[in-house]
Amino acid sequence: MAAAANPPAALPSAPPPSYPATAAHCASSSSAAAEDDDDLYGRLKSLQRHMEFVEIQEEYVKDEQKNLKRELLRAQEEVKRIQSVPLVIGQFMEMVDGNNGIVGSTTGSNYYVRILSTINRELLKPSASVALHRHSNALVDVLPPEADSSISLLASSEKPNVLYSDIGGCDIQKQEIREAVELPLTHHELYKQIGIDPPRGVLLYGPPGTGKTMLAKAVAHHTTAAFIRVVGSEFVQKYLGEGPRMVRDVFRLAKENAPAIIFIDEVDAIATARFDAQTGADREVQRILMELLNQMDGFDQTVNVKVIMATNRADTLDPALLRPGRLDRKIEFPLPDRRQKRLVFQVCTSKMNLSDEVDLEDYVSRPDKISALFARKLACMLFGKIGMLFSPRTSRRVTGPTSRSLIQILTSTSEATKC
Repeated sequence: MAAAANPPAALPSAPPPSYPATAAHCASSSSAAAEDDDDLYGRLKSLQRHMEFVEIQEEYVKDEQKNLKRELLRAQEEVKRIQSVPLVIGQFMEMVDGNNGIVGSTTGSNYYVRILSTINRELLKPSASVALHRHSNALVDVLPPEADSSISLLASSEKPNVLYSDIGGCDIQKQEIREAVELPLTHHELYKQIGIDPPRGVLLYGPPGTGKTMLAKAVAHHTTAAFIRVVGSEFVQKYLGEGPRMVRDVFRLAKENAPAIIFIDEVDAIATARFDAQTGADREVQRILMELLNQMDGFDQTVNVKVIMATNRADTLDPALLRPGRLDRKIEFPLPDRRQKRLVFQVCTSKMNLSDEVDLEDYVSRPDKISALFARKLACMLFGKIGMLFSPRTSRRVTGPTSRSLIQILTSTSEATKC
């Protein structure tokens, strides 16, 4: 009974202390999650707006690119229209500023012109060949140096196939021109070691047909130097100033392709002795001569460029051209004597099928004064093709009577031509 009278145990009046802390933590976690969701949503919206902006920019750039391509095509078509032929060929003289320059046309006039923006300014050098618009004279193109057909640089495959052994006789002339032209080109260091200047120019003079041009071709064949061949009459042009410009272009081309050989054939066309000229043509020829003298005196000796000139009338040349320093060597080509004629006939008939009765001494001992070219022609025509016409079936060899009858015909023809 006493035990039953004990009152029951008292219940707690409040929850444990840990429950209110856990609820507060959950509330704070839920609020933080809500804030994170808000941040993520905001970032998502921001990225979406940025992507929309980028897409708009992309569309704008594509449209702008299309417009620029159309403008580029229109500009290219306009440039093609401006550069369409026919164009006027001119010579660039000097640059005034980045967009304008001074050019000279083939009519002899100088113009202050605008330069097309697509032109490479580094190619615009004095004396460069340029193309001008036919209406506005604007400079629309720069031509390559080889565009001028009046000046030709023979390639290695185009060099004359002439050997020294193909030239009968002329032993002294061969030795002199090899010392004056070939040796300085192939062994230039020898002159530096000795301390002397090699010859600058060589003059080949003598009657027509004595082998001057042929020997110059042999020099070009036996050297690796660039070979520029011009004829003196080519420098005489229609418009004033064109001849001196061509002289400058020849020496400029030789300097750019050094070592080089400049061969001017028939130089007496532009290098006769100066006098009081009464006509414009004579004064222009004298200007060409003065430019030639200036170029031969002015080009740097360190540049390995040699000048060979050939003429039939050395007595008419200007003394200023013949002085040392310009033409240091003068090589004469006389008419061949008996020994030279014998060598010419031997070279020309070395590959011919001659009869035993053909004696070359009969033709060597003839008193006729003939040139080496005439002797070569005589041998080729007489002992070659013409002789076969006399005996096409009986024999393939040229006999003595046949050759003697033909030499009379050829000699009489030559005398009639001289008269």
